[in-house]
Amino acid sequence: MIQNEIHVIGIGDDGAAGLFPHLLAVIERANVLVGGERHLEFFPLFAGEKVTITGKLTELTERLIEERSTGRNVVVLASGDPLFYGIGSYLASKVAGVVIHPHLSSIQLAFARLGLGWQDAYIHSLHGKSIKGLAQRIDGREKVAMLTDHQNTPSVIACYLLHYGMTEYRMFIAENLGGAEERCRLLELEEAAEIECSPLNVVVLVRKKEAKVRRWALGIDDEEFAQRKPDKGLITKREVRVLSISELQLKRDSIVWDIGTCTGSVAIEAAKVASEGHVYGIEKNEADLENARENGRRYRADLTLLHGKAPAGLDEWPDPDAVFIGGSGGEMGEVLRICSERLREGGRVVLNAATIETLYEATQTFAALGMKTRVTQLQVARSKPVLHLTRFEGLNPIWIITAWNAKAEEETE
Repeated sequence: MIQNEIHVIGIGDDGAAGLFPHLLAVIERANVLVGGERHLEFFPLFAGEKVTITGKLTELTERLIEERSTGRNVVVLASGDPLFYGIGSYLASKVAGVVIHPHLSSIQLAFARLGLGWQDAYIHSLHGKSIKGLAQRIDGREKVAMLTDHQNTPSVIACYLLHYGMTEYRMFIAENLGGAEERCRLLELEEAAEIECSPLNVVVLVRKKEAKVRRWALGIDDEEFAQRKPDKGLITKREVRVLSISELQLKRDSIVWDIGTCTGSVAIEAAKVASEGHVYGIEKNEADLENARENGRRYRADLTLLHGKAPAGLDEWPDPDAVFIGGSGGEMGEVLRICSERLREGGRVVLNAATIETLYEATQTFAALGMKTRVTQLQVARSKPVLHLTRFEGLNPIWIITAWNAKAEEETE
């Protein structure tokens, strides 16, 4: 063992029995052994000092740096592969001389128990995180592996997936992998929703071979969205929606605001593009908001929806990369001011105007806020059968106003 190195050793549920002899020797020669209570219990005969990880990583880092300066050798025990959603990456970035020794990760073991290749699997951690947004992240994927925690249990995940109609998946639950109490089960979601599991578990979702899942490309037909009746038609039309989303320049992890979300059509399609980000929508009409919720479930878009009138409630949301404004409820000036101030670097605001008065007010307000704008007038006509003939029926002209912060643009030039 090289003096002054800090060794981070991955360990499984089988404890010391699962480690190579040379790693057991590293632990034996260490002066300090660091780990969770469960990990430290695997080494009852360790002669040096034991330090329990309490979750305060800053204090742990300071302790490791201090130990290293005194010349004492330290071993940190971590679950599985320390560089796979583990403590290894953090310690290596904060402390010099860290050496990582990976063990088999729980995800590797779960796929091994399934006898299923996992090079093409989508891997996601719900450990210490919200389940919000999971639906659009995994929609359409064949294999999904997830790390869980005491809140995001297999039954909670199964209920969530059932809410979004994702019954094309079976759930493989692997508990206490590598230990004496290991248990693995492949269940239908309805079964998984009813069971209790050991806290030490991972979940793998496997799409059924016979499952036929409908996929939606950008530009869902207007008629497929639940809309308010008898006032059907209060929706951002498909052609306008597609161009507006293009103008937003969404990235995979964008944070999006949809102000005046109505049926949620823009929010839902934005969520499909920004699947690793999040979409927030606000709507003053309760009936429209309920339709937006229904549409979100139908199209597997887990949106954060707020019943209210902007700008109320916007201070509760994280700063946006993109803002779509379908309606401002008469508070355009204040809404645009907040958007301008909160917009992240390189972000866009896109506003749809159906009247020349709204067009004028929006462009003047953006200019007063120091934002650059581009306006596109969109006039769309759709074919309509008349007996054995076809004619075109025009939709209301729309101005798509795209705005961005000129100051941020100047700083990057």
